[in-house]
Amino acid sequence: MKTKNLLLFIAVMAIVIACNQQTGTDQSADEVVMTAKDSALMRSAQALFQPLPEIADDPANPLTPEKIALGKALYYDKRLSKNENISCNSCHNLETYGVDNEPTSDGDTGEKGDRNSPTVLNAALHFVQFWDGRAKDVEEQAGGPILNPVEMAIPSEEFLIERLSSIEKYQQLFAETYPEEENPITYENIEKSIAAFERTLITRAPFDNYLEGDFNALSDQQKKGLDAFMESGCTTCHSGVLLGGNMYHKFGLYDDYWKHTGSEHIDQGRAEVTGDEAQMFMFKVPSLRNVEKTFPYYHDGSVMELNKAIKIMAITQLNKELTDQEIADIGAFLESLTGKVPQDALMKE
Repeated sequence: MKTKNLLLFIAVMAIVIACNQQTGTDQSADEVVMTAKDSALMRSAQALFQPLPEIADDPANPLTPEKIALGKALYYDKRLSKNENISCNSCHNLETYGVDNEPTSDGDTGEKGDRNSPTVLNAALHFVQFWDGRAKDVEEQAGGPILNPVEMAIPSEEFLIERLSSIEKYQQLFAETYPEEENPITYENIEKSIAAFERTLITRAPFDNYLEGDFNALSDQQKKGLDAFMESGCTTCHSGVLLGGNMYHKFGLYDDYWKHTGSEHIDQGRAEVTGDEAQMFMFKVPSLRNVEKTFPYYHDGSVMELNKAIKIMAITQLNKELTDQEIADIGAFLESLTGKVPQDALMKE
């Protein structure tokens, strides 16, 4: 009798253990499937995007502490505008992610420009500068607004050189930065110094950590948004280190953009620079880095809300109607591109 009970007990325990093992096997299988899904998403993202570097160096304009400090001083100095009303930071405010959050910006005399001021953050990594690509790099870009009559309105290079040469602070800073030059206060050195400062304005974000292998850097919704972003075809234009900033593209591929943005002025884009009708309505594709913070959107600042901009892009560029959930998820993903402005770049009180 005791032997029979013992055998029965052993049989029951064997069944219980087998059930537990089966349950454990099922749970492990679920975990493997989930891990495989996450890994596949990460691999897809790593094939299309790259993390930001720590700095945007250029051998043609080597960065030195002295040059960066001089560039910072110039960037914040309103004496770079004719009537000393605005600085570079006025339109590209580093406290608000390198923009002024206005559709178009006030110049030295209060006159508005005709295009939205894009963020200066990470701008040194763009393949060209300005919406129409008329400057090849941030060095060339830095000198443009200073002489633009609607922007900083300095009448000539000589005017600014004479003004800065009369300031003891700049006499010292330029001499320290360019010690090999007899007359270091030149317009080229002004451009190079401002650009050197801008080359330090890199804003690494949670998405960079994700691309480097941290699964937990994105929330579940952000991962869904990343998947939707890739599956919808947004990466046709928004890929690479900046998720944009590396090509020109027509705005309004499937429908006229102004029908959706409500733009008051129809901007012909790059065609206004080249005169080439084939480049009508073509603009540099903007980077999506910090896009959550750099509203309003598009070349004319015609749209204030990010979700509306996402919807418009799907219609005009992809010929798709995204669902509200897809738009919300993509918006959540784009928030993972928001980084931190380098504290050393901010003007201390």
